[in-house]
Amino acid sequence: MDHLKAAIRTIPDYPKPGIQFRDVTTLLGDAGAFRAAVDAMVHPFAGKKIDSVAGIEARGFILGGAVAHQLSVGFVPVRKKGKLPYRTIGQSYELEYGVDEVEIHVDAVRPGERVLIVDDLIATGGTAEAAIRLLRQAGAEIVGCSFVIDLPDLGGARRLEALDVAVTSLVSFEGD
Repeated sequence: MDHLKAAIRTIPDYPKPGIQFRDVTTLLGDAGAFRAAVDAMVHPFAGKKIDSVAGIEARGFILGGAVAHQLSVGFVPVRKKGKLPYRTIGQSYELEYGVDEVEIHVDAVRPGERVLIVDDLIATGGTAEAAIRLLRQAGAEIVGCSFVIDLPDLGGARRLEALDVAVTSLVSFEGD
């Protein structure tokens, strides 16, 4: 997976000093790396019963849509509060300074539906945990979470695993 790691741009001191921002848009812009990433995200779940892929706003939409296409299943957008046009259910989560909320349409998943959650990066895990809780509230069974990037020092993958959710990632950046 070194070729995928090499396709990810690091932007120092963004969005604030001391942060090493891992920019997956360079991977998305490289056709070979994008294809390899999607294939690698699909591989652990090929042959498993999955009814839909839920992508977390915004880069999770790009990756999740491609993964859903490869798995021949539908796509569920997990959006920030107020962005979906139909009736929604939501789940709040804590940010470093405040609270945010993610939503899905009330009819986005059926009870018992097996859902794979996809996003570009797992850091502290707050948004992904909110997505898990939200989808479970709607009756979904979470098959797993798949990310391109893990920042293991921030503990997000462990946080999701504590919710009894399998977590896969393609590359990791230590110390971030």
